[in-house]
Amino acid sequence: MGSLQEAERLLSTMTRGEKAQLLQWVAREIGEGYPGIDNLEGVCGGDPCITRTRIPVWILERARRMGMSEGDLLKSYPTLRAEDLANAWAYVRVTKKRSSDRCVRMRRPRVDGAAVCR
Repeated sequence: MGSLQEAERLLSTMTRGEKAQLLQWVAREIGEGYPGIDNLEGVCGGDPCITRTRIPVWILERARRMGMSEGDLLKSYPTLRAEDLANAWAYVRVTKKRSSDRCVRMRRPRVDGAAVCR
């Protein structure tokens, strides 16, 4: 049984008060987390990446600014889902200044799906 399935099973046995306490712990733990986006040390230099992948958000944003459509991105990165792009765009909106600066400093990425890490 996976971690999420086990958590779901445990949730069904908890009282509302226990669930509220758990929610507070989780909120404290994730801090400035964003849905669908992971920052993992040792994965793509710690850059924000789409969960389950090694695709940095900055590559997707750069490709979008270069005119690549969401459909083209989904074709180029078969592991991506539309939900992943929505999460990436939400992340970029919230962290726009930092993300834009990062895109400018990094080398120009390939947008054909071949280069996903620097």
